[in-house]
Amino acid sequence: MDPDAQRAALEALIAEQGANLSELSRLLGRNLAYLQQYLVRGTPRLLAEADRSLLARYFGVPEARLGGPEPQGMVEVARLDVGASAGPGGLVDGEARRRPDQFSPALLRELGVRAEAASVIRVKGDSMAPTLADGDRILVDGDRRRVEGRGGVFVIRLDGELMVKRLRVSVGGIEVISDNPEWDDRVVPARAVEIVGRVAWLGRAV
Repeated sequence: MDPDAQRAALEALIAEQGANLSELSRLLGRNLAYLQQYLVRGTPRLLAEADRSLLARYFGVPEARLGGPEPQGMVEVARLDVGASAGPGGLVDGEARRRPDQFSPALLRELGVRAEAASVIRVKGDSMAPTLADGDRILVDGDRRRVEGRGGVFVIRLDGELMVKRLRVSVGGIEVISDNPEWDDRVVPARAVEIVGRVAWLGRAV
């Protein structure tokens, strides 16, 4: 992809999803004006491979859309017809499987996720905003079900409901955290939480 086409592709994604240039630059670990200079002045001429990959993952699009290599041999990952509530929780009577999503083997390797242990579900609600938004697709790694170190964002079953929350080990059990400060956090006994898997990737809702 030539430089002009790459800039046009990024501008289109930003317009589609209402992204903020400064926030995206911060996501890349760059100065806040980095992407504005890239789009307006053409500096740098092309996005670095690491920046291109991270932006594609953020927007939930194939890297080829931003000038990366065309995906080869896509891998199917089960998509569940349920939503992990980022709110009060959603009751789950069953997990009906829908047509699988497809991921590139390179992305799964980079994430350290096995396709057969993964699933894709959608986020419902706003309790995890701004980390996760209503309608986002998340890739859940079923191999990672332990809360260690600083914790992370997990899909869990709690009180008979499926939800996505940030978990951290706490005195007395597991701290269940909502990133949205308008929502309350709580500590529950470890035995009360069934961890489905850790969130390894998100596809931003358009």
